[in-house]
Amino acid sequence: MLKIGFFADGPWAHKSLEKIIENYDFQIMYIVVRYDSVDKVLVEYAKRLGVPLFKHRNVNSCDFIQMIKEFDVDINVSMSFNQILKKEIREIAPLGFINCHAGALPFYRGRNILNWVLINGEKEFGVTVHYVDDGIDTGDIILQQMVEISPDDRYGDLLEKAYIACADTLYKALCQLKQGTAKRIPQNTIHSTGFYCSRRVMGDEYIDWSWDSERIYNFVRGIAIPGPGARTFFKGEEYIIDKVELINDMPCYIDKVGNIVGKSTSGIVVKTGSNAILVTRVLNAYTKEACAMNGFYIGNRFFADKHICPPPEYL
Repeated sequence: MLKIGFFADGPWAHKSLEKIIENYDFQIMYIVVRYDSVDKVLVEYAKRLGVPLFKHRNVNSCDFIQMIKEFDVDINVSMSFNQILKKEIREIAPLGFINCHAGALPFYRGRNILNWVLINGEKEFGVTVHYVDDGIDTGDIILQQMVEISPDDRYGDLLEKAYIACADTLYKALCQLKQGTAKRIPQNTIHSTGFYCSRRVMGDEYIDWSWDSERIYNFVRGIAIPGPGARTFFKGEEYIIDKVELINDMPCYIDKVGNIVGKSTSGIVVKTGSNAILVTRVLNAYTKEACAMNGFYIGNRFFADKHICPPPEYL
């Protein structure tokens, strides 16, 4: 029997618990949720399993550590938990503290990884189960699996794929740990540095129309709803560019970026830094409702910044 402490949040955790509790060799001893949110699904899981559910401002505090020590778990697991885990809590369980990260470590450490892999035009993303150490996503790797990204995948599609892949990878890693076959692969044996991705914040969602068309295409799908959506301004009002298509054999040429340079039955053609891109769906930035494309005229222009928009009479 492998006794597990589960530190978790969100659909990633729900899918993982579904798989873990099906194996009678695994026993969840307690569930620890994020202090700053309420995960009702995990609350129900705790009731169903008859285990305590903890919420604590600082899981590294002496009182919390003393409390969970009494459960004598074999391993602690983090799945989308949001507190830094210091040495003392990492060493409570004999098998250590492991984390599941939706990134192909040692690359894509850090935050908002599924957004970044799409923005970077990757053809696949990784899911990695690794030991937690003093760094951020730097611990030795136990297991890593790759997931294909299709050319049409958007942020929401990757989330669904990641929920399933994270659950599957964590489950397989726990099986290896239970069987004593788990490996420890230092990340510097894969690459000497790897790289981190920054947390995406408000203001990062605006399209720079001087980017080339492929970069804009990847940016739009990379932060599509349920993300913030790729934003732009038109006649001083903010819009979400929700869906775009690359135009086959579109020649490269110089013109004012952001200009609407054509229309079709599918949408409007907008000048980019390389050639042009077909915009097929525009949303109101506040209501998220689709806008009629006949309101955007050839010669009008999209801007990345409200403050550089000319007065409407010039648009």
